[in-house]
Amino acid sequence: MFKLNEMDREYRFGDSGPKYLMNGPRMKFGVVVLQGGQDFKRHYHNIMEENFFIIEGEIEFDVDGEIVVCKKGDYIHVEPGESHYLKNTTDKPAKAAFMLAPYQEQDKVEE
Repeated sequence: MFKLNEMDREYRFGDSGPKYLMNGPRMKFGVVVLQGGQDFKRHYHNIMEENFFIIEGEIEFDVDGEIVVCKKGDYIHVEPGESHYLKNTTDKPAKAAFMLAPYQEQDKVEE
């Protein structure tokens, strides 16, 4: 067992991007913040599934060409091999928790 407070970690880009709270051994877990207009590069995973739970704001997901707008309280599941792109199309920050499993250290493929 271990306990960690989100405030103990930093976002990759200062006030935005991913913040990893757990990296393995069986899953990766973190939070991601997208400021208004920001996006996260299109990518896919060969082995890991990726799941997002929207904590605040609104995020537009493009999963294999299908556009889905998710807002606070929504959950979205992305299968291995499904290409996905995230964008905050609003002018307000958006925040989501994300989980990837089964954990693989090198499984992200950027397009």
